[in-house]
Amino acid sequence: MLKFWALEKSEKMLVPVLLFCLGLVLLIKGGDYFVDGAVGIAHRFHLPEILIGATIVSIGTTLPEVMVSATSALSGHGEIAYGNAIGSIICNTSLIAAVSIAIAPCSVNRSSLKTPVIFFFIAAFFYMINAYVFGSFSRISGIILLLMFVIYTILTVKQMSDEEQEEVSEGNNVLYKNIFVLILGAVLIAIGSNLLIDNGTLIAEALGVSESVIALTFIALGTSLPELVTAVTSLIKGHGSLSLGNIIGANLFNLVLVTGTSASLSPFTLPQGKVLFGMNASLILELPVMIGVMMLLCIPALVRGKLTRVQGVLLLCIYMIFTVSQFII
Repeated sequence: MLKFWALEKSEKMLVPVLLFCLGLVLLIKGGDYFVDGAVGIAHRFHLPEILIGATIVSIGTTLPEVMVSATSALSGHGEIAYGNAIGSIICNTSLIAAVSIAIAPCSVNRSSLKTPVIFFFIAAFFYMINAYVFGSFSRISGIILLLMFVIYTILTVKQMSDEEQEEVSEGNNVLYKNIFVLILGAVLIAIGSNLLIDNGTLIAEALGVSESVIALTFIALGTSLPELVTAVTSLIKGHGSLSLGNIIGANLFNLVLVTGTSASLSPFTLPQGKVLFGMNASLILELPVMIGVMMLLCIPALVRGKLTRVQGVLLLCIYMIFTVSQFII
């Protein structure tokens, strides 16, 4: 009887394991196509890779966060977008970008980096006013954040037009092929992420892992998988600037697009969770860390035009300390 039960359980586990492996394959292949398509478009118009990374690639890799937040808002849990946005920014900057920099330090195009960095800190300032002064995000705040997204997109497209030089000799078929490869990569990444999250959760539950651990691992990592896959693939292919542009652009979109969409659909107050020094821990720890890691990533890049391995190691140390603090507080 026990042998039959074990056999039945292993058979039930077989499908989730196979789908988990399929998700991993789709994710890796999707990242490969996504980077190839983005680089192809950048080369087609002689545009800086960091600019493509901060726009087209960032929108694609931020879609999981947008979908999670929009769905949560429609179900009356708009405040999930707040933690999702801040957590993703900290993870993107001090883990994904940090690993990229630590492995392969690179030079950056400062002129192309200015616009996304300036917009990020303007959006972050507005974000902090809502958090510290009002303790909530109203529908008007959400609309303002979405307007920032629209303005940023318009200015960046204009910057692309200004920086666009003579097209390379290939015909339109090559451009259409790059666009198709980019879209195909984004679709494969989305499908792969969902397969990985859903079946990883089933496997974890079958192994007796608690829901809180699942939420902190599979679900949290799942929405950042596109950025991670894009960063790793970019590094392997020697396109570090694309990876950096993607991270900064994705961080900006987490503030203006993810939170903006959620607050517009369902205004929310700050989640009342952990308390530190008599205040909401988010105001004392998470928001300052978010600003701190972005300053550590962006300011040296703008001043010196390059990223160093020391930056990457320091950001990784901050991420480890921050993660440990979440379990201690």
